[in-house]
Amino acid sequence: MNRVIKWLFKESSLISLISIILGLFFGAIIMLIGNYNPIQAYGALFNKSFGDLNSIGEVIRQITPLIFTGLSVAFAFRTGLFNIGAEGQFIMGALAASFVGIQMHLPWYLHIPLAVIAGGVLGGLWGSIAGYLKAVRGVHEVITTIMLNWIALYLSNFFVKTFLLEKGQMRSKFVDKSAWLSSQGLSELFGNSRIHYGIVIALTLAVLFYVILWKTKQGFELRAVGFNPEASQYAGISVNRNIINAMFISGIFAGVGGVCEVLGVFHYQSVNTAFPGYGMMGIAVALIGRNTPLGAILGAVLLGVLTFGASGMKFGAGVPEELVNIVIALIIFFVAASGIVKWLLKLFAKRNKEVSNRANPTISK
Repeated sequence: MNRVIKWLFKESSLISLISIILGLFFGAIIMLIGNYNPIQAYGALFNKSFGDLNSIGEVIRQITPLIFTGLSVAFAFRTGLFNIGAEGQFIMGALAASFVGIQMHLPWYLHIPLAVIAGGVLGGLWGSIAGYLKAVRGVHEVITTIMLNWIALYLSNFFVKTFLLEKGQMRSKFVDKSAWLSSQGLSELFGNSRIHYGIVIALTLAVLFYVILWKTKQGFELRAVGFNPEASQYAGISVNRNIINAMFISGIFAGVGGVCEVLGVFHYQSVNTAFPGYGMMGIAVALIGRNTPLGAILGAVLLGVLTFGASGMKFGAGVPEELVNIVIALIIFFVAASGIVKWLLKLFAKRNKEVSNRANPTISK
């Protein structure tokens, strides 16, 4: 039994699982303090998310962009970098997709791949700016990616207003239907929800994440540089080149996320006054998922269900939607403060050993 506990203790996924349980538990306590029924609240949240086919389709739609930005942040973390700029890369990917979708008129089998590639490349190039400044000038990527988020927001608005604007609207023209990632048949299958084929692209990129990092020479170099730049340099690996490559690949994930949001959900690019928020949520997804592709998918599922089901808590149990943000914050806190979770695991292992020794005194001798 102790060996099993020790094996589980080494699994980082257990820390995330316990963090989720603790977040939900303390969220329930806060609800009780506010005179709300946590069982009714969580039940309403679950029912809102999975009560019918439309809700399931909308949850998948909510999960999709979170997978992209979660993969983006997780990839950078795996290579020793902090990509806080998934928000800006997401916006630039959406902008590129809008240009291709509106200005070009092609058959769908050319239009969709071209829009996806354009958005991914522009998102990657936007991320590589921070990588270049880090590699060549030593500027910390946290600072540059945060600044690039704001530049992306206003630059995108400028291009939409100048070249793509729908007359009398604060948005671009609609992209051609040949570039849409949504389909009437798929929507009807899930109760006329806004689900789209972007989820397939997201899952494909999650597999690509794994292949690049763990099955290629490039991935080995990226992880080596992230783990120890000095030793990597001594071994003949180009540290600067790999920093730029890491941020470029990280930006691709977020950029394709922006593409899928435009081509799959809205079919136009808005003039935004604030960030969509998917980039910031991607940081939470990556932390909960322990920077693994499968973990990013599961983390996106968790946050997608919580954010979409928040309205169910409000109308079904009278619980303010803001309490969901508190639950998410608690989960992130316990993931970040993994020492607390490890202490609880050690405490459980010690108690289990004492119980085992009392039950089998001869074994303890």
